[in-house]
Amino acid sequence: MSVHLVIRPAAEFDLDQQAQYLAEHAGLETAHRFYDSAAVTFAFLIKNPTVGPVRETANPNLTGLRLWRIEGFERCIIFYLSRANSIEIVRVLHAHRDIEAILENELGRDSFNESGFMD
Repeated sequence: MSVHLVIRPAAEFDLDQQAQYLAEHAGLETAHRFYDSAAVTFAFLIKNPTVGPVRETANPNLTGLRLWRIEGFERCIIFYLSRANSIEIVRVLHAHRDIEAILENELGRDSFNESGFMD
């Protein structure tokens, strides 16, 4: 059985925001390296879906949430759900953000339609 990658729209936004910040403050090369490192880390998670420790959260939509850091960008944390046939990237957040508050407000996958937008 193959495992596929699902990236929620909020996580896509997080990736783009972090890359934009890096491009502005560290240069375009660093932003490209960030995207490449994120892609490598996602591929690693597909092959090792339960590698990240489970993070407890009060949000029932995120039961079983795991976390893993982007190699080379250790302050950028991937929050993901390991499903039977997929890895679902929920958010990609910098460690200095108010992670608890952000995750508390995160909606469940069922709140998104097939195109990835909220219904």
